[in-house]
Amino acid sequence: MIERMTRLLDELAEHPEAVGLKQLAQATALHPSTAHRILAALCAARFVDRLEAGNYRLGMRLLELGALVRSRIDVREFALPVMRELHAQTGETVNLSVRHDDEIVYVERTSSGRSAMRIVHMIGARAPLHVTAAGKLFLLEDGFAKLRDYARRTGLAPHNRNSLSSLPLLERDLERIQRQGWATDNEETEIGVRCVAAPVRDESGRLVAALSLSTPADRMKPQWGPLVKEAAERISHAMGLRPGAGRSGRQGRT
Repeated sequence: MIERMTRLLDELAEHPEAVGLKQLAQATALHPSTAHRILAALCAARFVDRLEAGNYRLGMRLLELGALVRSRIDVREFALPVMRELHAQTGETVNLSVRHDDEIVYVERTSSGRSAMRIVHMIGARAPLHVTAAGKLFLLEDGFAKLRDYARRTGLAPHNRNSLSSLPLLERDLERIQRQGWATDNEETEIGVRCVAAPVRDESGRLVAALSLSTPADRMKPQWGPLVKEAAERISHAMGLRPGAGRSGRQGRT
């Protein structure tokens, strides 16, 4: 019974419009009377809505349950297995960070501690958005108009001589990120440390976190940008993002 119910729900999920009983029965290899009986039970439980024309669509109860599940899910639950795998592949520090106001907050970290170079991306640590690879992803998500507001609020205060402390330089960097799909920090937060980051999105395509790889500057490899991007996409898909639903960034400069 549950398996047949699931087949019907999965078939309804494939159609943005309402679907008739005959089509549902054929697609799920169920007898029409069986499909009708199961759909009646699903309608009674509000998992499915029956329209006046005798067609069916997914019901609001699924939306309510989905919202409840989302409220109880921590992105770290999905990210940690991928973070450990990425760390095993590279041997370098892997971070997960989220945005809080005009800063990045590091909420998870995977590292073996084999490097003598101090990577100060400890859990709970914070850094301004414009000096971190992860933070630049959130600035790009906001769009270039809001970037100017951020620049006025913060003054783009530099952390060191490599920080992008002028708006034109930061805009050009965000345009590069928009094209390639991942961000970099070229010793802009800490001298001797480079970082590459990619976006983690939820089922609606909203940017909720950044996955990043931090290494001593001389150990960063060009191929790690695409590798981190692929790992971040795996986390996003695990959170419910469908292929092609994510955004690579907002519109260009105006």
